[in-house]
Amino acid sequence: MDEENKVEDINTEEEDELRRIKLTRHIWEDESTFRKQEKRAKQLKVLIVLFSIVALLAGWILGSFMPLTNSTNSNAGFNINLDSNKKIETIKDIMENNWLFGKDIEDLDIRLDNQAITGITTNPEDPHTEYMSKEEVEEFMQGINRNFVGIGVQFISNEGMNIINRVFKDSPAEKAGVQSGDIIVGIDGDNAVGLTSQEVKDKVTGDEGTDVTLTLNRQGKEVDITITRGPVSATVFGEVLEDNIGYLQLYQFGETTADEMDPYLEEFKDAKISKLIIDLRDNGGGFLDALGQVASRFLEAGTLVMKEEYTDGSVEEIVARKGSYYDNFGPIIILINENTASASEVLTMALKEQRSDITLVGVTTYGKGTVQVTRTFDDGSALKYTTSKWLSPNGVWVNGVGIDPDIEIDVPAIMKESYVKLEEGEVINVNSVSEEVKYTQLSLEYLDYEIDRTDGYFSEATKESIKKFEKDYDLKVDGILDSETYTAIVSAVTLDWYTTSIHDTQFNKALELLNNE
Repeated sequence: MDEENKVEDINTEEEDELRRIKLTRHIWEDESTFRKQEKRAKQLKVLIVLFSIVALLAGWILGSFMPLTNSTNSNAGFNINLDSNKKIETIKDIMENNWLFGKDIEDLDIRLDNQAITGITTNPEDPHTEYMSKEEVEEFMQGINRNFVGIGVQFISNEGMNIINRVFKDSPAEKAGVQSGDIIVGIDGDNAVGLTSQEVKDKVTGDEGTDVTLTLNRQGKEVDITITRGPVSATVFGEVLEDNIGYLQLYQFGETTADEMDPYLEEFKDAKISKLIIDLRDNGGGFLDALGQVASRFLEAGTLVMKEEYTDGSVEEIVARKGSYYDNFGPIIILINENTASASEVLTMALKEQRSDITLVGVTTYGKGTVQVTRTFDDGSALKYTTSKWLSPNGVWVNGVGIDPDIEIDVPAIMKESYVKLEEGEVINVNSVSEEVKYTQLSLEYLDYEIDRTDGYFSEATKESIKKFEKDYDLKVDGILDSETYTAIVSAVTLDWYTTSIHDTQFNKALELLNNE
């Protein structure tokens, strides 16, 4: 617009120069009409320029607030409000048909459906309601039932050695003669020393009915044992302890837990063992029906196990069915910790309130007082949702509170510490402060070395303790924390915890109490 004014000013000056000599000229009628038309044309030209500038500015302003697309067709309907009553289907339709990245995603519709359902079922009030895909359902079920096709052993990997620390009753391994303490040195003729636990698992598990031959180091001698793989359920482990005490660990409440438990209970019964330790530490629960079956082993038939209270206020009672071993065992110590949850808390409360010979040892439990039901879709996916809350026989709701032990005692601090890795080539010395040093101090404390502090500060006393460890384990004695020494310390703790009970303070307290009965 400024350029236009400038041009008009120049034209005016030129006309002034021409009119220095005044002349009078007659204007004909047709000439007058032409000049008027010319003037209107100039005015119209100015208006067109002004309109163009305004339109350009308006487009720029609107473009700042509205997304642009490369298709005029996709802009159609931008100014039409969407139906708020159909948000989910509308958004899904847009994501499937107009989302830039959608074209690169395989099975986009399935992914969007799963994400939408996950959003609906994710609520801060209830962390236990969730949607699961087919794969997640299978993993969830296997996690509870702990079932697979294999040989039926539990082992730990320690500095390249894979040591069997538990052989499950009636498993293919037990039937073939595998023993706790055997070290796996070969699998089907191949060297197994140095394999990771996952590599060993992959080689040992397989199709039902097939054979696997293990070469085992047993007290310095090698033995070959051929085992026929079969179905294994490993939710229970039991053994006879010294001083005529039975030990029963329940990992989960799976579909076969009660059946797995019976052979151990029969063994205890035949051995005239009455004192019992039931280990529910780290047991996150399982199926309600399995819980009822397990509780029925230790309560008289008809005894109340728990109550279920629904949203409408109705209450359903679950009672013991058989009481098959009620008269055989007692006193009973139940070991609990912060990961004892759900069905394991139900069992704990039922036995504690309905029997007079129960003692709880450990720390306060998780505190999950709700019941979930799983509904499966025909594609294998499922919705697990909360339907009720459970109450103890006396009406106690443990949700968010947990169950306090009768005797509170914790495990060594290192067992509750998250593992910290020391990188290869990294070296830590005196006056340093780090999480690796703290982990080392707690580990040495566990192994009964003298420790002055466990806060991660590398003191002179810490260095002396490391030197003592290095000497005991035939390492280079310099008191410097490198990856070799650090790994050896961590491995020593792992081996001790999983192959002995020397430092299991909760377990040893249970033994002490039962031995004093």
